[in-house]
Amino acid sequence: MAYYRQVGEIPRKRHTQFRKPDGGLYAEELMGVEGFSNDSALLYHRYLPTAIVAAEVVKDERGPVSPNLPLKPRHFKTGDLTWASDEVDAVTGRRKLFGNPDVAINFVRASAPSPLYRNAFGDELLYVQTGAGVIETIYGALTVGDGDYVVIPTSCTYRVVPSQPMNILVLEATGHIGPPKRYLSAKGQFLEHSPFCERDLRGPSAPLLVEGEDVDVLVRHRAGITKFTYANHPFDVVGWDGCLYPWAFNVRDFEPITGRVHQPPPVHQTFEGPNFVVCSFCPRKVDYHPLAVPVPYNHANVDSDELMFYVGGNYEARKGSGIGIGSMSLHPSGCTHGPQPGAVEASLGVDYFDETAVMVDTFRPLELGEAAEACEDPGYAWTWARR
Repeated sequence: MAYYRQVGEIPRKRHTQFRKPDGGLYAEELMGVEGFSNDSALLYHRYLPTAIVAAEVVKDERGPVSPNLPLKPRHFKTGDLTWASDEVDAVTGRRKLFGNPDVAINFVRASAPSPLYRNAFGDELLYVQTGAGVIETIYGALTVGDGDYVVIPTSCTYRVVPSQPMNILVLEATGHIGPPKRYLSAKGQFLEHSPFCERDLRGPSAPLLVEGEDVDVLVRHRAGITKFTYANHPFDVVGWDGCLYPWAFNVRDFEPITGRVHQPPPVHQTFEGPNFVVCSFCPRKVDYHPLAVPVPYNHANVDSDELMFYVGGNYEARKGSGIGIGSMSLHPSGCTHGPQPGAVEASLGVDYFDETAVMVDTFRPLELGEAAEACEDPGYAWTWARR
């Protein structure tokens, strides 16, 4: 879901002749989901977007995932991850932390421009933990920085160009990612109870025109990765309109919902995808009942795995566990988890939490990738039993 936008030059009527200054026709392309039955955009290219001149298989270097065995809560320190080179990009440099049949969760510390890339398997959600840069797309460019979520629609060609080194959490879905349906009207407008709205979203505002011939694009698809070579640069769109395009939203624009007693995680939900949700825990006033316990109660995720990425402030419930900025905790289905010993008493009377975290709840178990195994804190599961 994204509201209607019009960028650049387009004809008054769709699917009609639209001519270049030299009299030739622009090439119209419909980007649509669910087989012409849902959101779409119409793009107008200088050159044929179909003109490929070569294709070759590229090996996926990220490796398999393995089950969370023995089953236990786990802690990972993304700050401990290292790369073999200082020149790492946001596409080929991704390392797989977790995965299941619905979503792959990756992390990258990017300092170099990425190759042109598109994911034909599903939408991507990027969260910029730190750094800044530009995401260039066939729709135009988005300037992004700390705290930005970026939704990249399926089959959108893009690349990431850092202006400062960027730590990025990347979710690769097997379907589409958008705001929760309960936030939207039947016609797609954000409703009054939504914690963010159209005014908070940023989409491309101008075409991005790049000339070039024999240009390579990496394409992720169900069978693997293919490198296509195009006769002309894909960034040749002079205009487009519609409701399908990449957009950004900063976590600081999320307006937390609070109450007299502790509010459950669904009030923090920001996105939904196929069999997973994403929540944003932001600085906020907390419970104001005179007997309130501000930190979460012990809870068992009987239908989901809970992955928390700690990106700012101090997470009150985790003090004493070893978790800090850049940490990820995985609390799987089958395990009860909750505040660290002493956290409940320490929270009594607190009226404000200065914390920022991104949570991913998956409804099928998350398995561990090589990056998770490389940065795990092996003692975390036993921290509740410390005396």
